[in-house]
Amino acid sequence: MALYHNHVGRPAVKYIRNTVIVIILLLFALATIFPIYFMVISSFGDPVEAAAINYAIFPEKISLASYKFFFDYSEHSVRWLVNSLIVATSVMVTNVVFASMAGYAFSKIRFRGSGLLFAILLCAMMIPYQVTQVPLYILFVNIFELQNTYGALIFPGIVTVYNIFLAKQFMSSIPSEILECAKVEGCNQFQIYLKIILPLSKTVLAVMAILTFMDSWNTFFWPLLVTNTMDMQTIQVGLKNFRFANSTYFAPMMAGATIAALPMFVLFFSLQRYFLEGVTVGAVKG
Repeated sequence: MALYHNHVGRPAVKYIRNTVIVIILLLFALATIFPIYFMVISSFGDPVEAAAINYAIFPEKISLASYKFFFDYSEHSVRWLVNSLIVATSVMVTNVVFASMAGYAFSKIRFRGSGLLFAILLCAMMIPYQVTQVPLYILFVNIFELQNTYGALIFPGIVTVYNIFLAKQFMSSIPSEILECAKVEGCNQFQIYLKIILPLSKTVLAVMAILTFMDSWNTFFWPLLVTNTMDMQTIQVGLKNFRFANSTYFAPMMAGATIAALPMFVLFFSLQRYFLEGVTVGAVKG
């Protein structure tokens, strides 16, 4: 009899446990989505100063006046979006190319000092991003005199250690026998990289491209340091122009933030499969 009650009670306990887990996950999801929801809802408010705006979770009316205000406020509004697109695309392309080359070299080409060099690169990953800003600023602004140019915005992120590490880990799982066969057929290293490594590494290249584009598009601090005119600012820096000493145009700022977030939404929902693969890519070495 006790055994019968034990078997009957287990499904009930499992059901309660699963219900609690689902509720907790829903609460976390709501906490994550709420700032995005509030940003979008606030962007449909009237373009008035922050002190006069009526904050509400469920607005009484929907208006596109703040979006019009965003584009009419400055002739540079569209330029901010174009600058962000140029910088993010350039950084994405250079990272995919150079990081994949470096990953191939570290994983499949034997040369003296490769282990030491890769260890130095891994140590560089441990240095906080903020620590490198001062020497980078001195290098690109005082020495190279590239302030307020696309070069200053693009060159510091031309390739990252994380992407090299990601490419190296993934390419290490490619069987070396395939490369040996290509060498027997007369292929040089560049031909092997171009015709074998790249086609087999589409997954990791897509993950690198997505993550790099997102990181570059959302970067605020470095573009703020190296730009001093509105026409060279990216969208993330340009939004600060809606904040003044004594007031802030909150709704137009949220309208600009919503427009700036649209590429990220499109990337996520159209390439969601690669986001999920990016969680485990390079984690298992076969």
